[in-house]
Amino acid sequence: MGKQMLALLLQLEASCIAADDLATAVEEAFPQHPDAEILLSFPGLGIQLAARILAEIGDDRTRFADARGLKAYAGSSPVTRASGKKSSIMRRWVKNDRLNHAGYLWAFASLRASARANTHYRRRREHGDWHAAAQRNLFNRMIGQLYHCLQKRELFDEQSAFPTASLTEATAA
Repeated sequence: MGKQMLALLLQLEASCIAADDLATAVEEAFPQHPDAEILLSFPGLGIQLAARILAEIGDDRTRFADARGLKAYAGSSPVTRASGKKSSIMRRWVKNDRLNHAGYLWAFASLRASARANTHYRRRREHGDWHAAAQRNLFNRMIGQLYHCLQKRELFDEQSAFPTASLTEATAA
């Protein structure tokens, strides 16, 4: 058992070294990408997370016809199911799971990095959304803005991304 444990520890050590090497390679290579500046302008996106999101959506501008396509691919937009007189709005089950997970990390990180994103999240919570639903809605908003910024080749503008937050802040002051 002791020898088996030592062998497993050696494998774990090799995996940790490989993960560190990969992180270093991403830190060196990602800033050279033409879209890196756009992605890094978003609140909550660092080099590692921005590289993951770019890797999942790709850098082909024609891949998605519009922002709705990207949102559906990411799993951030809701699905409405209707039958007869009943309808329900549910989360999407068919999606890119890696992009969806990165989106949750992005939305969570943006709560501290952006006051307007935090205001948007808090407003959703006050209207009855659970934490995951409010976070998914924030990710949906941010991925739509990412699509716009990548198509127009412009940096993220918090004022235009969350315009209603200025009204809320003005009435609170």
